[in-house]
Amino acid sequence: MSAEPVMNAKPAAVAAEPIVKVQNLVKHFGIKRGVIVSKTVGLVRAVDDVSFEIKRGETLALVGESGCGKSTTGRLILRLLDPTTGSIEFKGKDIAGVDKHTMRHMRRHMQIIFQDPYASLNPRMTVGEIIAEPMTVHGIAEGKARDDRVRELLQVVGLAPEHASRYSHQFSGGQRQRIGIARALAVNPDLIICDEPVSALDVSIQAQVVNLLQNLQQRFGLSYLFIAHDLAVVKHISDRVAVMYLGKLVEIADKRTLYAKPSHPYTQALLSAIPRPDPTLERNRILLPGDVPSPLNPPSGCRFHTRCSFVQDRCKVEEPQLREAGPGHRVACHFFESIPVQAGVKAGNAPGKFAERLAAFEAAKVRNVAGRLAN
Repeated sequence: MSAEPVMNAKPAAVAAEPIVKVQNLVKHFGIKRGVIVSKTVGLVRAVDDVSFEIKRGETLALVGESGCGKSTTGRLILRLLDPTTGSIEFKGKDIAGVDKHTMRHMRRHMQIIFQDPYASLNPRMTVGEIIAEPMTVHGIAEGKARDDRVRELLQVVGLAPEHASRYSHQFSGGQRQRIGIARALAVNPDLIICDEPVSALDVSIQAQVVNLLQNLQQRFGLSYLFIAHDLAVVKHISDRVAVMYLGKLVEIADKRTLYAKPSHPYTQALLSAIPRPDPTLERNRILLPGDVPSPLNPPSGCRFHTRCSFVQDRCKVEEPQLREAGPGHRVACHFFESIPVQAGVKAGNAPGKFAERLAAFEAAKVRNVAGRLAN
């Protein structure tokens, strides 16, 4: 009996209805002290009142500094962590409070690609066993049909069918990440959480993996939540970008708008930090004073006010809400209308390593297309 297709073809066009809708999502981690009697003495506000949606076939990038709550948000959507409050609608069903048995079946439709391709694969299992395990757990295929599907998945991600009998230590970092992608595809998901999937890879390998993700999205109509801090990767792969700071969204827009006209002071600072290897080029980097406050005791009012150059008294006492700055563009700042876009933060004009990285991505894509046509 022949194996069934790897995935059912899905329309690549972005549909009107969201596949994921997050409303007022909150995750607080309690800090406990005491040996005999354990008491909660504080709360780490990792994610605090976050709302967004992801449409079918769309890539939403979630960016921000380390520790801002990006990965926690992704794990909340997958219910690897239970939310404190808030709703998570997946394909029209609120999954925030469903039991573990129901969630186990739901996870066939949502998968994750982990950041570290070295730690995310079991060294005691062959590649074939790693990819086949999700199919066994969800009862998708067995026997020869499962083995045929494993080989087909390996070909889909650019590896050879004979690699199924090898172990993960026999592969490079980029090849291991391809194995992780094949494992995520094994159960025909609709949504994939990409948790910094290329940050541990070399630049040239990043280009290959990012273009593979794009090709798979176009082929199968996948939706991605792409968690990253590399703005070159984000500009290349995303449809929309959400910027996160200390557990809260501060700006969300389509990528063209956000890179051309960043409206929140924090977004401007992120874009100004794009590296420029030529020391003769004038730098207009925005240096933020101080350190990121602790999520255990975040500032009152706007959480960014302790580092903002445009802070006013209102910012210290009143928390800003996401407000419309244009079609599909929302900003959480009381005074964003009066804040100018400072020179040098528009990423479309940034020279040096940023432009070179984008050119490398495009060159890798052209090579991939040429290789497919030659075959």
